[in-house]
Amino acid sequence: MATRRQMDLLTAVEQIVEKAQGSGLSSEFYRKAARPIKYVAEKMDLTIEQSVMMALFIENSDDTCIKISDLGVVLGCRTTRIIKYMAEIDVLEKRELVRCSRKDRCYTYRVPIEVVEAFKNNEKYVPKDCSGLTCMELFSELENIFKLRSDGELTYGAMVEKIHYMFSCNSHLLYVQKVKSYDFYDGDEMMLVLFSHLFVNNNDDNVRIFDLDFLLEKREWMLVKRSLSCGDYPLLEEKLIEYNHDGGFVNRESFRMTDKAKRELFGELNLASMDQRNKRGDMIKTEEIVPKKLFYGNKVGAQISELGGLLGEVHYEEVRARMKATGFRCCFTCLFYGQPGTGKTETVLQLARQTGRDILQVNISEIKSMWVGESEKNINLVFDNYRAKVWECKRTPILLFNEADAIIGKRQEGAAKAVEKMENSIQNIILQEMETLDGILIATTNLAQNMDKAFERRFLYKIKFERPTVEARMGMWREMIPKLDEEQACVLATKYDFSGGQIENIARHYTIGNILHGDSEDLVAELASYCDSERLEAKPHRKIGFC
Repeated sequence: MATRRQMDLLTAVEQIVEKAQGSGLSSEFYRKAARPIKYVAEKMDLTIEQSVMMALFIENSDDTCIKISDLGVVLGCRTTRIIKYMAEIDVLEKRELVRCSRKDRCYTYRVPIEVVEAFKNNEKYVPKDCSGLTCMELFSELENIFKLRSDGELTYGAMVEKIHYMFSCNSHLLYVQKVKSYDFYDGDEMMLVLFSHLFVNNNDDNVRIFDLDFLLEKREWMLVKRSLSCGDYPLLEEKLIEYNHDGGFVNRESFRMTDKAKRELFGELNLASMDQRNKRGDMIKTEEIVPKKLFYGNKVGAQISELGGLLGEVHYEEVRARMKATGFRCCFTCLFYGQPGTGKTETVLQLARQTGRDILQVNISEIKSMWVGESEKNINLVFDNYRAKVWECKRTPILLFNEADAIIGKRQEGAAKAVEKMENSIQNIILQEMETLDGILIATTNLAQNMDKAFERRFLYKIKFERPTVEARMGMWREMIPKLDEEQACVLATKYDFSGGQIENIARHYTIGNILHGDSEDLVAELASYCDSERLEAKPHRKIGFC
């Protein structure tokens, strides 16, 4: 007496397909295949009809483009017979047991590999739980969803449903919260999520119009495309995306996410390419600043001392409140000017350390951009970032424009060249910000004589850093090289009219030599040789004419 084969999913599928061949899905087929059909139905939680369709798809799972007509060939019936089962197949798709591509008005199906694996292991397939994701895991899932949509395996409605469900399961993520806060309708929200995916997963800041055309249905896409070109699309109006530039001209078919959008949406991802603030300004934490003793003349020393007292937290808030009450500008603006190496930048650092303030240091060379309109945007971003830091920090940080010669010089009257117009525009933005900024701005420059009068009026403190006196130079020598006695320091200070920066260079040179070769028998002579090397030899003038 023959014994029945032990049933599992693949055995059941085999038996169903074997009995289905040429049957046309007749009632006789359902009677003969009742046992394996029932097994699949109970194991996978499917109806009878869904179980039969699923068995046929598994049989053809090596084909990534299964057509309804292919199933008709196996069953020996017309395609119309299979179409009657389309509602059941739609359920299989919704359960993610099959994927359907609708490209070119043609329905084709495939079975995901994870479903095949479940059948092989005789397990019920359960889609992956998408709750409790990290932000990076969320973007990994979004990448899969958009690929399915791009391949035509997700309808627009199914894509929206999946993303909405995934967002509802991960409402703890700041990214999800921020996207929802814009209150866009579905199409605009999906477009924002697509831009986010392209930036995070592909590092794409040059999104072409044809990169977006798969997302929406054709009719809606035509309307969106027109709106994008005209500049009245909600994502453009909210300054979440912007046009790219080609050769200095606006390209209305190329987009990128704005720095504003990147800051608001991707903070929890900590992406290096995301945060443009690092390019526009570097934060120097007060605790990172190394203490250094500085030497000034009497006048400069008194001015720095007064400024240091003002920037102390108690006095700063008191004076600020008084100025606000009387209608004065609340921005403390300071200009440090003088020859290179006289301690301007180091003074800013030490003031910040003494008063417990961070510094947002701006790199002027990176402000200026070759692209039309970019430089103006960069300088606006500097002030936006600074205002954000004022809000975040316990103590108001210092905004430092170091070596600001290039941006506070005299404006060009009747500027005709693009570069001149750009520089004038940058200066106008800075002047306007200096009127309204609530904070501390310090600029350093070597060329104060070329400064625009409008800037001169807006700096509350203007401190000229002179080359150090003999007494100051003596103090520097002894501070940087403690082995020197007063007489030796006096010799060097008298003979060499060096700035603090030059003396520091020599002290470093001496320290390196001391490490390599040990102590010198004649310290002053050794230092004098370094001093002589510090000065670049003047090139002899070429004689012109006849002797």
